[in-house]
Amino acid sequence: MFKKIICGFIDHPVLTSIFAADFFILLFHRPPFLFSLAMLAGLMAMCLYFGQKLALFKN
Repeated sequence: MFKKIICGFIDHPVLTSIFAADFFILLFHRPPFLFSLAMLAGLMAMCLYFGQKLALFKN
């Protein structure tokens, strides 16, 4: 499962870099409230996309 996640991140380098930058900005900086809500919405959308794309628990 871990190998599938890493391969999925490697296959989508632009989305992975946006995901990582968004995550670390929200984690280590305090952006303005409305901007942080927009970034959180983008982060959730990318999580949903990666979850659908990787299909980790598909039988």
